[in-house]
Amino acid sequence: MKYVTPILFFALLGCKSVHPTHTQNVEHAITKNALQLLEDKRFHSVSIVVLKDGKSTIKHFGELTIGKGNKPNDSTLYELASVTKTFTGYIAAKAVLDQKINLDDDIRIYLNEPYPNLAFKGEPIRIKHLITHTSGFPNFPIKSENKKAFFEGLKLITIETKPGEKYSYSNTAPELTAYILEKVYQKSFEELVIEFILKPNTMNQTKFTLNENDRKRLVKGYNDKNEIMPNFNRTLWGGISGLHSTTTDLVKYMKLQLDPSNLIVNESHKKLYKEGSDFWEGYHWYIIEKDHQLMYRHHGGIYGMQNWFVIYPKENIGISILTNTSFNETAEILEKVVDQLYEDIKAN
Repeated sequence: MKYVTPILFFALLGCKSVHPTHTQNVEHAITKNALQLLEDKRFHSVSIVVLKDGKSTIKHFGELTIGKGNKPNDSTLYELASVTKTFTGYIAAKAVLDQKINLDDDIRIYLNEPYPNLAFKGEPIRIKHLITHTSGFPNFPIKSENKKAFFEGLKLITIETKPGEKYSYSNTAPELTAYILEKVYQKSFEELVIEFILKPNTMNQTKFTLNENDRKRLVKGYNDKNEIMPNFNRTLWGGISGLHSTTTDLVKYMKLQLDPSNLIVNESHKKLYKEGSDFWEGYHWYIIEKDHQLMYRHHGGIYGMQNWFVIYPKENIGISILTNTSFNETAEILEKVVDQLYEDIKAN
């Protein structure tokens, strides 16, 4: 019997090398795709987060500062840019469940002035139009230097199509949504994000307002000419952009979005507007369902960094990819990386 144990021991070792662990498979898929991305010299660093069946894998590559070799890490703060809109969508979904707002509400009932211009032939803009980019609002606010100016800019808008009929991406609408949420809850939008999302999920490194130490960890990104770009300066509510986060906190956000028992998440994932045969808008989620695959995703792009955040509820997978580079084709390139990474993970 004394010879059996060593034989079994080495046999087990052999089995382990032949059959890589779940984590090793994911790590290999991340590394392969990250290194392929960095072959494009316009990219300097990339951080990738994968959550699969409750297990998270985070890996960092490249350098945050050209020529310094300073690889990002779990403490690195990235700007989430438009992925912030999914937080806005979550709070809007909560407000609907709390009966603070109704998706069919005319948005003007929450405004302090009449705004007769915010309608098309008598058809008002409703809450659901704000959160599905079907309001007819311009992409960027006409005035955005401060909140007072924002409302002055609303008076200058002309709605040229019936609300709810045409998708047109708008950064104006989510800011107005954030204002409405402030009004119905009587708290600042920043406080609502902290109270309803960040604190319950212990996302302590995700924040709008940064202290001095946070700013040292904040990524300074580049354009395709290797010029350092400024960080975003929030002048309005933060409904469109302004949140900063780390890879470890994004794991927690993935777990929240993959929780089937969370009623707010379920509400926020509802299909509110159909844009194509397999494409819908939810509460600031782009929902794609085809070939038995379901995904909720959002892209974030700001002056010097971009990211994709994608949830695959049927496979219990979440993927986030963040880079310190921003140029015209970045989103498309990163999207292909996410799609390939997903396929590689599934194949294992």
